[in-house]
Amino acid sequence: MKTKQKEARSSKWAFLIYEESAPEDYIERLDGKHVPYIISPLHNLDVNSETGELKKAHWHGCLFFESLKSQSQVSELLSDLNGPKYIEVVHSPKGMYDYFVHAENPDKTPYEVEDIISGCGFNLGKFLSEQDEDDFIAKIIDLIEENDFMEFRQLVFYARKENMQLLKLIISRAYFFVKYLDSRRNAERDDEK
Repeated sequence: MKTKQKEARSSKWAFLIYEESAPEDYIERLDGKHVPYIISPLHNLDVNSETGELKKAHWHGCLFFESLKSQSQVSELLSDLNGPKYIEVVHSPKGMYDYFVHAENPDKTPYEVEDIISGCGFNLGKFLSEQDEDDFIAKIIDLIEENDFMEFRQLVFYARKENMQLLKLIISRAYFFVKYLDSRRNAERDDEK
């Protein structure tokens, strides 16, 4: 007797839609599903490595559910986008982000992070800062130096006013930034001697 294999379930699902077959209002349709999502920039310069020809223009997307969903449930949910055939579990949001913009693959055409679209409550700023945390830390160090901040309070007030995502990263790395500011003050005192 054959047992039926259980269908994979996940809370994060990737999909692919082609520009030529996607409905013009595909973003509005995604919004209507009330599921947080992220969509890549239009991949219209990808080259087939075997033939050297341009691939069909397409978007990569990902849905972020609050509970586990099966592939068939996701496929049915996306059917009004002219049925994306390529639907799979997302094992790594970082890997998905890298693929969206080809961040880690110099052999592929790079795409702009600014062209990523999100909706239905997906926190794109938080997601991007988590993917590029090293860059954001470097930006904060540059901010400290450029604005000659000497106190943690100055940095916090600046970030609160200018960029809440930076503030959240500063809070999560408070020990590092406090120590960095301490070392700036100590270096200034040493220079005055």
